[in-house]
Amino acid sequence: MTLEKLKQALPNLTDPKLLQAILEKGQVVTHEPGKILMEPGMFIKAVPLVVEGSIKIMRMDEDGKELFLYYLEPGETCALSLTCCSAAKPSEIKAVVEERATLIFIPIQFHEQWTDEFKQWKDFVSTTYQQRFHEMLIALDAVAFKRMDERLMRYIVTKMKQLKANELHTTHQEIATELGTSREVISRLLKQLEKKKWIELGRNVIYIRDDFEELISK
Repeated sequence: MTLEKLKQALPNLTDPKLLQAILEKGQVVTHEPGKILMEPGMFIKAVPLVVEGSIKIMRMDEDGKELFLYYLEPGETCALSLTCCSAAKPSEIKAVVEERATLIFIPIQFHEQWTDEFKQWKDFVSTTYQQRFHEMLIALDAVAFKRMDERLMRYIVTKMKQLKANELHTTHQEIATELGTSREVISRLLKQLEKKKWIELGRNVIYIRDDFEELISK
């Protein structure tokens, strides 16, 4: 990991001493899609900073059902991980690599030290809490107040933006798991969208119209 690449990945962090500390103390790791980084019950010993790729954060219940919360993109970290680190509590989320990802793991002792030492790190942590809290409210509102067809369409838009693509390579079951419903419900709703010619279904792939987000907002 070079200083220049780190600056590109973390544009909001410009303090040269902080950037150098991240390079010296952080552990750079690259993982392939599908790698489980964290599960409920595991203790978090380091703060993950995403440099490349994306990480999917989900909540799980006692029966193993999953609910998608948000994605971590380059330059971001996980507020729930920060909370568990600071409180020395086990994780309450599941983190899975969505796209091949390079991360820098900051040991918890340095996270705590830098919060006092570097204003930019303190501001970065504060902004992360605010952003993730807002995203979790959106996820909660979707479950509580949105119909499943609305949630599905918003899910598709989110995936399009996250992947920067109009093709989603996923199964109906995977979508159902993330949205907390059954495969049959998702298959039926996708068929309805296909009848409208808003999407086209293939084998484990969904082709989406360029103007999909505009169509669902009408």
